[in-house]
Parts: sequence; C-alpha cells; structure tokens
Amino acid sequence: MEDELAYRSRLESLGLVLRAREPDHRFLRPPVGEVRSVHVHVCDKDSPWERERLAFRDFLRTHPEAAAAYAALKQGLAAEFGGDRGAYTDGKTAFIQGVIATATGHSDGACAGNS
Repeated sequence: MEDELAYRSRLESLGLVLRAREPDHRFLRPPVGEVRSVHVHVCDKDSPWERERLAFRDFLRTHPEAAAAYAALKQGLAAEFGGDRGAYTDGKTAFIQGVIATATGHSDGACAGNS
C-alpha cells in the first residue's frame, strides 16, 4: 500500500484520482463532477482493514436479512441526504461497525469505519 508508485499511475490511467490517504488504506474514485461508477480502496494484504472489509462482505453474502437491511438503509439514506456524501456515509457507520463486530467476534464494536 505504501508503494503508491506500484499502482497509482495505473489506476489514474483508468480515470481514478486519489481522494484519501489514510494510515490503513488509500481511496481512489472518479474526479469530482464525474459519475461515480466505481471506487477503489488499496490496503495491505491481510491487514486489519482488509480483514474487516472482507468479514463485512462475507457476512452480508451469508446473511440475506442483513444484506436486505443494509440495502434498505442505503436507499433511505440516499433519499434523505441526496448529494450529501458525508451524511450518507455517516449514516451507514453504526450498521457497518455492528456487522463487522458480529462477523469478527469483537462484541465491543472496536472496528474501523465505512464500506
């Protein structure tokens, strides 16, 4: 992840721009004003950040009721907050943290952020 030269130019050639450089991951997406058809997170293999995101994904894949609840939450937040991406993302945080905590066995909810 730290070796941005190894991947950043290739992702930028696809039209993505680096939007966030966090300690545990990088976030790239299309430039402001363009359709957000995709976004990319880069992290270290087997890192806690990766394990949490994969645990979240896998939990939703094996628990259709949780996947449906997440979809309904996202649709409601999109309707409520429209273009306010920050409010939309903030609205998902508690749900995501709860799923990650359940999926990883961290009942204290000590997990990081958003998907």
